Amino acid sequence: MDLDTVRTFVAAADAGRFQEAAAELSLTQQAVSKRIAALERGLGVRLFTRTPRGAELTVDGQAFLPHARELLRAAERAAASVRPGRRPLRVDIIASRSAASRAMRAFHGAHPGVELDVVMLFEIEAAVAAIRSGTVDASFRAVAAPGRPLPEDIAYARVLDEPLQLATGPAHALAAARSVPLAELAGHRIWMPGIVPGTEWAAYYDDLVAEFGLTIEATGPNFGSDALLDTIAGTPDLATFMSESALPRLAQATDPDPRGLRLVAVTDPTPVYPHALLWHRDNPHPALPLLRAHLAATTPGYGAPGTWTPQWTVAG
Repeated sequence: MDLDTVRTFVAAADAGRFQEAAAELSLTQQAVSKRIAALERGLGVRLFTRTPRGAELTVDGQAFLPHARELLRAAERAAASVRPGRRPLRVDIIASRSAASRAMRAFHGAHPGVELDVVMLFEIEAAVAAIRSGTVDASFRAVAAPGRPLPEDIAYARVLDEPLQLATGPAHALAAARSVPLAELAGHRIWMPGIVPGTEWAAYYDDLVAEFGLTIEATGPNFGSDALLDTIAGTPDLATFMSESALPRLAQATDPDPRGLRLVAVTDPTPVYPHALLWHRDNPHPALPLLRAHLAATTPGYGAPGTWTPQWTVAG
């Protein structure tokens, strides 16, 4: 159904005269009559009756009018959903409990007028495909993993590093330590279910294991962070890597965890997960430069002395 004919029908129904509808739509009266006639032929009914007072809706015209209005509203909603500046800024983050999520919350607080959609895609290929198709406007990712060069139309900037700490239960050998050198974690069992081969975070932990001789076990189903921490709390020889974003209460030590969980700082060097912001070079969304400027001005940055990231991590 042609939306111009529907729009003409609604204008004529509201005006009650084809001549007034023509003036409103910047058309000739003949063009309005032709559009109405085409719509009537398509529907197989008469929509108007000509009278000395103008054009009156028939019973069928009265029945069609509310649906015609809804068609025009639906068309406007559809256009607004993809119109830069009229639709939300869509941003992909790697996890809901991450430094990227915290950065987006801070951006929303600083710019409450910018409507946001925050999504979580599975891995970098899906994120890049979504950016190129326009499904999302930006993505926080660790790039570029080995053998995965980014397409030329994808721009990126490293924006922040997320320090990892060791989460242990109360009976773990390191539970009482305030910090531990990274090399001294060799020989300890670090359990991280849910690491999927081929993802950028799997590449990150593969390099961490290879460089420092760690033992990271990814066996078993991933039932989420709460189930993971329940197991860590009750198993003296298990620990896991987590960030302050994932466990803010433990990091602040103001509200002791009832399970006795501890966060131990990892040093010499501190492993950090590198977050880069990816976006399409031709993306016209007006809030995207605002997000980039906010991140540049407010995030703690990256590459601090005494930290470790894989060699393939982008420098900036």
